[in-house]
Amino acid sequence: MLPVNSGRDPLRSRIPVTVITGFLGSGKTTLLNALLARPEAANTAVIINEYGEVGVDHDLVQGITESVTLLDNGCVCCVLRGDLEQALRDLFLARRAGEISSFDRVILETTGLADPAPVMQTLSTDPPLVEHYRLDGVITLVDGVQGSAQLAGMPEAVKQAAVADRIVITKSDLADQQAVDALTLDLRQINPTARLQSAVAGAVEPDFVLAVGLDRVRVQPEAVDRWLGPAQEAHGGHHHTHNISTFTLWFDRPFERAVFERCIEVLTSLRGADLLRVKGLVNVTDEPGPVVIQGVQHLFHPPVTLAAWPGNDQRTRLVFITRGIKHETVAGLFAAVMAVGTS
Repeated sequence: MLPVNSGRDPLRSRIPVTVITGFLGSGKTTLLNALLARPEAANTAVIINEYGEVGVDHDLVQGITESVTLLDNGCVCCVLRGDLEQALRDLFLARRAGEISSFDRVILETTGLADPAPVMQTLSTDPPLVEHYRLDGVITLVDGVQGSAQLAGMPEAVKQAAVADRIVITKSDLADQQAVDALTLDLRQINPTARLQSAVAGAVEPDFVLAVGLDRVRVQPEAVDRWLGPAQEAHGGHHHTHNISTFTLWFDRPFERAVFERCIEVLTSLRGADLLRVKGLVNVTDEPGPVVIQGVQHLFHPPVTLAAWPGNDQRTRLVFITRGIKHETVAGLFAAVMAVGTS
């Protein structure tokens, strides 16, 4: 599972993929169109689902294929009619062959009822995709007017918020401020590690949604905090309404490679379905820098080793977002596996 450092930068060589999700009517189309109008989003490939809510408002100036269209800002728009893996492969091959404009990133909008986990897992299961793409971030939109009711009654909305790296509250100008404050509190309880911002006229600054993940093997501490959330010694919580727990485990001693792999293997085999998301930096004894890991349920993305530790703190730091799994349970499992080694 853990990589052997090859000397090249696997993060910079992979195309970042941003997943935009959110419940029905949360304003994904508005945010996407506002984002595509900004110069920061130039050279973007947009994948939309023909059954979703997306209707890209740019003038479609040139049809390339049946499902790929060139937008007026140089971006390409792909209608997803089948398998996401195939769509990503086709886009990359068309880019390499010069059949479509070169693109530097991919934005994928899910449908309103979609579980984002399978989309995130797609980038970890197909070897060609692993070589060419990386998950940059999950952006979840929440309706400022209907959000609280959706979180209370729709498990899909809860999971979309739980796995997010960024949460955007939309339509806050149409909602009572007290209701927005209550929604914000609810979202922070579900996912305290995600950065949260309200949209203005349906839009946010591009850097808030496009510069989320680690994009190179040499990073500064602030880049790690941007992705994982600020380092805190006591960080954890349980949201009783939705049975969601978020907590951080710290380990002072480096892991033997096989021992850490065994910890993850046991955890995913026992409770993989309830591991909504795992992110972190792991101190592995034979690596020069931390190993970056992130997983969704049973599947983990291919790990990458950073060239050096960003800062002086070289402890392993793992952030868990779980459904019905407490901090003590995961900490106890790691302790038990570490005590017996790999036997």
